[in-house]
Amino acid sequence: MWYRLGKLIIRYRVVLLVLLFSATGVLGYYASKVELSYEFARAIPLDNPKYQEYQAFRQRFGDDGGLMVVGVQSNDYFSLKNFKAVFQLSNDLKAIKGVEGVLSIPGAVNLVKNDSTERLEAQRIFSDEITSQQQLDSGRAEFENLPFYKGLLYNPKARTYLIGIAVNKDLINTKYRTQMVADIMAKVKLYEQATGYSTYESGLPFIRTTLGDLVKTEMKYFLIGSLVLSAITLLIFFRSVSSMVMSLMVVMMGVVWSVGTIVLMGYKITLLTALIPPLVVVIGIPNCIYFLNKYHTSLKPTPDKNAAIVNMVGRMGIVTLFCNIAAAIGFAVFALTKSAILKEFGAVAGLNIMALFVISLIFIPSVLSYLPAPRPGQLKYLDNKLLIKTLEKVERWTIHHKRIIYAVTLVVTIISIAGIFRLKSEGFIVDDLPKTDKIYTDLKWFEQNFGGVMPLEIVVDTKKKNGVTSSLKALTRIEELSRYLEKNPNTARPLNIVEGLKFAKQAYYDGDSLSYAEPSEFDMPFLAPYLRAKKDTSGSKAGFNNLLTGFIDSNKQYTRISVNMKDVGSLKLPVILDSFQKHADAIFDTAQYHVQFTGASVTFLEGSRFIINGLKESIAWAFLLIALCMLYLFRSFKILLCSLIPNVVPLIITAGVMGWAGIPLKPSTVLVFSVALGIAIDVTIRFLVNYKQELPLYNHHVEKTLVQTIRHTGISIIYTSLVLIAGFVIFCFSGFGGTKALGW
Repeated sequence: MWYRLGKLIIRYRVVLLVLLFSATGVLGYYASKVELSYEFARAIPLDNPKYQEYQAFRQRFGDDGGLMVVGVQSNDYFSLKNFKAVFQLSNDLKAIKGVEGVLSIPGAVNLVKNDSTERLEAQRIFSDEITSQQQLDSGRAEFENLPFYKGLLYNPKARTYLIGIAVNKDLINTKYRTQMVADIMAKVKLYEQATGYSTYESGLPFIRTTLGDLVKTEMKYFLIGSLVLSAITLLIFFRSVSSMVMSLMVVMMGVVWSVGTIVLMGYKITLLTALIPPLVVVIGIPNCIYFLNKYHTSLKPTPDKNAAIVNMVGRMGIVTLFCNIAAAIGFAVFALTKSAILKEFGAVAGLNIMALFVISLIFIPSVLSYLPAPRPGQLKYLDNKLLIKTLEKVERWTIHHKRIIYAVTLVVTIISIAGIFRLKSEGFIVDDLPKTDKIYTDLKWFEQNFGGVMPLEIVVDTKKKNGVTSSLKALTRIEELSRYLEKNPNTARPLNIVEGLKFAKQAYYDGDSLSYAEPSEFDMPFLAPYLRAKKDTSGSKAGFNNLLTGFIDSNKQYTRISVNMKDVGSLKLPVILDSFQKHADAIFDTAQYHVQFTGASVTFLEGSRFIINGLKESIAWAFLLIALCMLYLFRSFKILLCSLIPNVVPLIITAGVMGWAGIPLKPSTVLVFSVALGIAIDVTIRFLVNYKQELPLYNHHVEKTLVQTIRHTGISIIYTSLVLIAGFVIFCFSGFGGTKALGW
């Protein structure tokens, strides 16, 4: 069948090449429309309770991760020159498209009691025109008399100050976000030039955008780097420009197909799918090496070029097909997991590895049929003395030193199993970045000075309409839980409806800072008229009520406690949340209240858990499906066992190395196992199929067949391994820790 297929490819090569280039052109058009994804929560299945709780929160209160923050440390922040620069920065930021609001000290408001209207009116503390230091000092005294802003906009002990930038939730998930963040940073740079201060930037919009742009940049560099390194390696091996160009064209078409597939399937580029194009390069090159190596060895006994091409397809077609099937299974099994981001990666990678087989099978024989037969000098690599000596040593060890090989393998496997017990599953939102990266150092600055920037939301359901405001019991419990959260070293000062009521009480008692406390039963009758929703002339809620709309739903049944956290990691976060939940259950009677923890921090944790569990499921599925393929291919349980052992051992060693090296299991390192499995299976299948093909030629004499199989497949296996090293070494230069670990 495969020999007939080789003849058909040569006969219809023009039609096949036209169809191949046409398909590449169409997919190239779609590839040009690829977009980046900036969402962290996509790792969670849509039917997951945590995901549904988070969506319910967003529907009720809006997005929780839409705030970018800019910080500065200054001993003379309130000097007239510096304060005017902050004022100018706030106004400049408001003018940027996509910025919906700016929370800063120059824009801070105070609540002022108006007895005639029974309102608490919000009034700006600092006027637009501050002309003297005395005027500024007066405003500063009023501002620092308001405990509401302490820990929110400034840290008096460290003399650090913050600007919060609320960005549009629709634009933040589009490609415009890169421009928006760039515009914000341009204004921040102008502030730095005007004052001489260094600024610190963080917040989920900033982190997501910057990481997304780094992924996009790295994808380009890795793609180019892997192509260049593969090209150099191929040129050294084959000493033929045509062989090098042919191989590069195969993988470049594979890259175009992979990116086009991402768009056609409705996906976007993520930290995982960004790795597919470079993976296509390093997985596609071996196809080319094995085909070309078999073509060159087939030319030795016969000078007939077309006969050599037919023999190449006949001998290597079935081998390459099953190698690609096995490699595709290794990645495609991710599509069986419940994680959306893994499903996308698995589907795209699996399809395109099979597409690589189709591209290789059509393109290489067709192009070879047009090219002249290689010169004798281009075939010298087949008689490379160093390689021949190496293979002779492999033969001797294989036949005469089996026990030593088994013993060394056993010892290495035992050491690796010990390393597996040291393997941890832990991820951080920015842990893939170097500790010296500005995103990382700025995040740590905010954690040190303001308690963190990762949103944690606690939703309190009173289980009845007006349950939040009908009595003080709910408010007292909210205050108790908030004080507990504030004492935790991993959380910032919480914001909730009680903080607003404290602000209102201080305003009612003429701005006395000692009155900034939870209203008592004595206070409420006096405060009540000022707390009722009143509308201004424009019809919107005015004053105090406008400040509370984001913390209580329209039916006053649900309220939220918003708190920022440090990036504590997926190992520590469950312990912290569990302690929070237990304390909340002790404070709130579960018969009357339901307390729910959600937000970006919780969804990140849940996403990491699903990805790691997805890895375990996918490896199990991969072994099962690959075993079935092996059984179909060889029809022998002995060969099946023989083929699976050398596939298990590399995975155990890989996991052991990660354990001993302290590389944790996390979303960015789960691919290591699939890649290791794919490479091991590729070599195993090629060796065993060649062994099966050679066995009848040597009257089923095992030792002679083994020697010939090592000689026939050894060169291409060594060359392929060296090309894979050259292809993967480019990942070692990544700015992301997980990608770097994948490379090593």
